[in-house]
Amino acid sequence: MLLAALYCLLWTFQTSAGHFPRACASSKNLIEKECCPPWGGDGSPCGQLSGRGSCQDIILSKAPLGPQFPFTGVDERESWPSVFYNRTCQCFGNFMGFNCGSCKFGFQGPNCTERRLLVRRNIFDLSVPEKNKFLAYLTLAKHTTSPDFVIPTGTYGQMNNGSTPMFSDINIYDLFVWMHYYVSRDTLLGGSEVWRDIDFAHEAPGFL
Repeated sequence: MLLAALYCLLWTFQTSAGHFPRACASSKNLIEKECCPPWGGDGSPCGQLSGRGSCQDIILSKAPLGPQFPFTGVDERESWPSVFYNRTCQCFGNFMGFNCGSCKFGFQGPNCTERRLLVRRNIFDLSVPEKNKFLAYLTLAKHTTSPDFVIPTGTYGQMNNGSTPMFSDINIYDLFVWMHYYVSRDTLLGGSEVWRDIDFAHEAPGFL
């Protein structure tokens, strides 16, 4: 049950975090720069036949860059995810996920129309059996390979602009760790030079 809760939490990050769906890690996807995998419910990209979403061009912000990051075109997290994908699933209504196969946080059911209330409990209020169960599920997550996501082991340039994919499996727990690292790590300027004065995770409008 808690592992399912971890999965739900992972789904909530998909529109904003640096995720690489396993279904979009092939050279074909990277070269075509499209990540619109089929939803298993009807087999259509983004579940379009069922009205869940459609494959669309991503729309990038036209807001001017601030002075905190005096570079452009040097970090693949800029204008995310356009370095890797120009077309992705845009989900309708309460659907979400890389193939629109999940529900937005706070909804459930086959059509994602049923509201559900989840309460985050204080761990100090848990009983000993509940704490043990919680830790057991964390351990399970640490030893369960993510079925849906992989992580890059090289930059897009090192992947020969997508023709040589470089991805690796990761367990569900470490995926959380990697997500935080990927969005907050220093900007690599080439060689041994890095830019440490800003990251792409904190003190920004998309933080929450």
